[in-house]
Amino acid sequence: MSLITYATGFQAGAETGGHSAGSAGTQAPRSPQLAPSRLPPGGILFGPIALVAIWELASSIGWLSPKFLAAPSTAVLTGIELLSNGTLADHFLASAQRAYLGLGIGVAIGLAMALAAGLSRIGEASLDGLVQIKRAVPTLALIPLAILWLGIGEAMKVALIASSVLVPIYINTHAALRGIDIRHVELARSVGLSRGAFLREVALPGALPGFFTGLRLAVTTCWTALVVLEQINTTEGIGYLMNRARDYGQTDVIVVGLAIYAILGLGSDFAVRFWERRALSYRKALAS
Repeated sequence: MSLITYATGFQAGAETGGHSAGSAGTQAPRSPQLAPSRLPPGGILFGPIALVAIWELASSIGWLSPKFLAAPSTAVLTGIELLSNGTLADHFLASAQRAYLGLGIGVAIGLAMALAAGLSRIGEASLDGLVQIKRAVPTLALIPLAILWLGIGEAMKVALIASSVLVPIYINTHAALRGIDIRHVELARSVGLSRGAFLREVALPGALPGFFTGLRLAVTTCWTALVVLEQINTTEGIGYLMNRARDYGQTDVIVVGLAIYAILGLGSDFAVRFWERRALSYRKALAS
């Protein structure tokens, strides 16, 4: 158990004990519900399902032309066909490999930079300004330079995905580190924690909320960058499949590609939120 977890649990226990003692004699009036309750499992899918239902209805009554946008039911049949002949699986694996390789590299670099900048003045002076500059420069603006340096192959695409991913990881993790309660630092100093123990017991647990926030943004950034980069000199991948479908006016294939990007992004976000709940289960927060 980390020092922050212990301190949080102790504070929650003290507050609970105080309320129990105060309410032993009298029944406290029921207060109105100020915070929303937690969504049931799958509740976050209500919006996407409603959108697809309206989309299908608009297509079935003729408000949306198939040449303008294929109906969801048509896209499903097209996706099944592409999956059965093996085309979709090959392109999916190519896109997933690019995305997750760039995501892993970007997360590792961003986390290391955040720890260096958040725990040392030299690190902050050296790295923080560079990351802020990178945040102000869009990925599209770096493509010409990346092509000159790395060519137009896989290395360029993975490098640009990683450079996009590290920014939200760094920003949120660094902010969480700088926002650690000074009382936790003083407590660590008073019990004589070493530098390594402080990093393990205070700094890393304190940075976890910011890291998971950054990771959720990084997953979205990863897939957003991939959509753009797969339009550049690719012969496989979901983006290539959509680019080729555009040339032939196949809106159903384009919708299939968009659906795959959306499913992968939403699934990755669900996974991050699951890990976040497990890692931060000691916190008592809104709708927890």
